[in-house]
Amino acid sequence: MLTERVQGVLDVPLHAWLGLRLADPADPAAGLVLPVGPPTLNNGGVLHGGLVAALLDVAAYVHLLPHLGPGENAVTHDATSSLLRAVQPGAELRLTGTLLRLGRSVAFLRAEASVDGVLVAAGQVTKTVLRPR
Repeated sequence: MLTERVQGVLDVPLHAWLGLRLADPADPAAGLVLPVGPPTLNNGGVLHGGLVAALLDVAAYVHLLPHLGPGENAVTHDATSSLLRAVQPGAELRLTGTLLRLGRSVAFLRAEASVDGVLVAAGQVTKTVLRPR
């Protein structure tokens, strides 16, 4: 089910402009899909690595949302990414997150990006959980 919080992520102007969407609107945990086209390419004509790194963080956040309580949010305080192979225009990038551990104030996540089931990038994301006061 598409929650208001997930819709808020999709409605971020950059995400909407890029065409970022849920892989399965009925299941946000299934991840995100990015069509690889002109706005996503670097000057070498392949998917921009910085964009991949940013979207790995977004995929981790979307995966974390259902694990947060009412009024809680999370912000990134550390993120790393490894780009494993180039992605050509016309591909669809699938981004997924996995919660590794959720403590009282810190969440550890892994995010992956793949094309047709082939891993093209992976990252680790650490988020600080913000609790309502």
